[in-house]
Amino acid sequence: MDLPPGCMVSGKTMSEGVQIEKVIVWVEAIPESMVWKVHKVNESFWLSSKQFRSHFVPEKNNMEIGMSRCQPINTPIEEGLKLCVEPNQVSTDKGIYQRLVGRLMYLAHTRPNLAYALSVVSQYMHNPGEQHMNAVMRILRHLKNAPGKGILFAKNVDHQSIKVYTDVDWAGAVDDRRSTSGYFTFVGGNLVTWKSKKQNVVARSSAETEFKGMTLGLCKALWLRLLLQDLGYLSRQLIRLFCDNKAACDIAHNPVQHDRTKHVEVDRFFIKEKLDDKIVELPNILSEDQLANILTKAVSRQVFSKFLDKLDMCDIYAPT
Repeated sequence: MDLPPGCMVSGKTMSEGVQIEKVIVWVEAIPESMVWKVHKVNESFWLSSKQFRSHFVPEKNNMEIGMSRCQPINTPIEEGLKLCVEPNQVSTDKGIYQRLVGRLMYLAHTRPNLAYALSVVSQYMHNPGEQHMNAVMRILRHLKNAPGKGILFAKNVDHQSIKVYTDVDWAGAVDDRRSTSGYFTFVGGNLVTWKSKKQNVVARSSAETEFKGMTLGLCKALWLRLLLQDLGYLSRQLIRLFCDNKAACDIAHNPVQHDRTKHVEVDRFFIKEKLDDKIVELPNILSEDQLANILTKAVSRQVFSKFLDKLDMCDIYAPT
């Protein structure tokens, strides 16, 4: 394994099976793309990656992919876009594709607005076509639109509350008809975790895939609850799990087992157990207010912008 450029090793050299006695990595040697910025704004904190133009795609790479003068765009993925492997697709440079997606994946740690688009394009790392490269180019154009965007963490007196927004896109993947799950979790009103992920199995009903999505988000919320307890915050508040699928919520509350729902009984009983133990509740939410929509499907510019505002994503460098 090779050391990063600029690192110094005292003691033994790095080779397979040899222990390094001491490794000193100068701060200047850490790539800028691996640095997160934290700013204090009044009584809030703002978290982001370093500005996109200065480090993410250097000028030589801009020229390589023809993006040096690209036009900014408001959304990272075209509304309603469904990518797939086409029978006679035009191949593209796999090396460039993999490098770009890999760098974008790191930026996504502070930019939940990229989560769904990257979840889609990362599925074609080994066989990218022209349409997949075009989707990556659109993500770059979206980054250029707001290079300094990040997450704002505001002071909140109700710092022990936990909310989860979960959503799924049933059988949305064209290649294998698997569903996509997504969730946002909030602690004290601030966004702390999110995920957009294609499910591992094909779901036979929308209720089944909703249960899988709800379970995914609930498990993360339970972990956060335990973390708060370890930090000395013993919260008595219920976890609020927001799901806009009424059928799934009704079945979770209903102890009656139907033949039509036997295939989802494990996830259903897991959720019902937490409901009975007064650990979680399922408040009603309208589909147009479901924040996790942007983690499971390509939405319009208006919807995308509205939800980013609700996630407290902002650009403190933007002119007022």
